[in-house]
Amino acid sequence: MRKDTKEKYEKLKDEIRLFKSMAVAYSGGVDSTLLLKVGHDLLGDKCIAVTASAPIYISKEQEEAANFCKQENVKQKIIPYDPFQVDSFKMNPKNRCYICKKAVFSLLKEYAEANNYKVCCDGTNADDLGDYRPGLIAKKELGIVSPLLDAGMGKREIREISRFLGLKTAEKPSSACLASRFLYGEEITIDKLKKVDEAENYLKDLGFNQIRVRIHGSLARIEIEEDKIEKLISLRKSVYSKFIKIGFKYIALDLKGYRMGSMNEMILEEEVGKKGSGENS
Repeated sequence: MRKDTKEKYEKLKDEIRLFKSMAVAYSGGVDSTLLLKVGHDLLGDKCIAVTASAPIYISKEQEEAANFCKQENVKQKIIPYDPFQVDSFKMNPKNRCYICKKAVFSLLKEYAEANNYKVCCDGTNADDLGDYRPGLIAKKELGIVSPLLDAGMGKREIREISRFLGLKTAEKPSSACLASRFLYGEEITIDKLKKVDEAENYLKDLGFNQIRVRIHGSLARIEIEEDKIEKLISLRKSVYSKFIKIGFKYIALDLKGYRMGSMNEMILEEEVGKKGSGENS
């Protein structure tokens, strides 16, 4: 482990020791898995994983999260969450992430307080600050703590420490909820969420790792690793056939390849334009 990574790891452990008890918003991803592992190693049963169960979350991720908790003997609380009961969520406004995160973190905080867990934590890290993430505002408003961020960790350090601890998630691709696949303003429905989940699981079964199936009306735009584009093209007939069966009318391959937050690119460009023109200054 590199010296600077080790220092951040020690800083993370020092902060968690001060918590005495903690509830971790646990998704099964690389970030929250590391946080939960360290928290449980240090605090034992005073650290609990709290997982929201909702149709916006990838089904395989939910299964992997439950399996990890069983393997590590970590207590897990699964809380049902229906985002469609949250005002305006399904219309997918630009602040959808804020609306959703506020609801989810409120459930986490409510459970933690009712069960005497002193601190509510999530896996936000330093690399998350570079994208358009209104959900971070909700986290701050509710007092959710981000120990990985406090320790100055980005994805590189998180993966390095995960390897050191022997976590299978060390090389796991970055993930996000299925609602992030929708163009802002595109109505989110249960049926569309199921289509995205099925389509991405199908591509994973074909050997693709970093995948996003973005929704633009009746068109599915596939993002995969740039070095796997030719592989997908070679399988285009079977992929096309499967996606049609799933319910998509048009299927497109994004030639730029996967990149985090591609649905936010226009928003970020707008913000840059505003700053350049002197707006909000």
